[in-house]
Amino acid sequence: MGQVISIGLLASDNTMERLFDLDVQLLHDAILTALALFILFLVMSYLLFNPVRDMLKKRQEKIRTDIETADRDKQDAAALKEQYDAKLKQADAEVDEILSDARKKAVANEAQIVAEAKEEAARIIKQARNEAELEKQRAADEMKQEMIKIASLMAGKVVSASIDTSVQDQLVEETLSEIGGEVWQS
Repeated sequence: MGQVISIGLLASDNTMERLFDLDVQLLHDAILTALALFILFLVMSYLLFNPVRDMLKKRQEKIRTDIETADRDKQDAAALKEQYDAKLKQADAEVDEILSDARKKAVANEAQIVAEAKEEAARIIKQARNEAELEKQRAADEMKQEMIKIASLMAGKVVSASIDTSVQDQLVEETLSEIGGEVWQS
């Protein structure tokens, strides 16, 4: 067993020397490993990294396009909002104008109705005055008729009494003065 340990020590001594000694074999292995890693990196870059980069570029481009589209849509929405606001203001102005016109028409109609009512009232008053004048005239005419009847009766009495003309004139004058001479003469 002593020999096995010594071979193991020899083997471990050789490995120890080899780990810390830079020999050609170690240099050769390091270069081959570095070259293999570089080739592996190129192959992986070509097969994996480039597609991932392309995918990321496409994704960035899509995001950039989406952002630009969103900005354009936002600007379009703002423009539409301004148009709608302008239309609302115009509609409000039209409503105010229509209401103003309606108020003016209502005031004009009110003034016209008031004027017509005043004209109607004046016409009614004039008609009432005319009717009052007619009634007054009728009353005066009836009074004249009564005076004529009274005068006729008096004349009949005068004739029947055979009074002279001076007495008859005096009786007519008295009757006219009692009834009112102005009414008779008008």
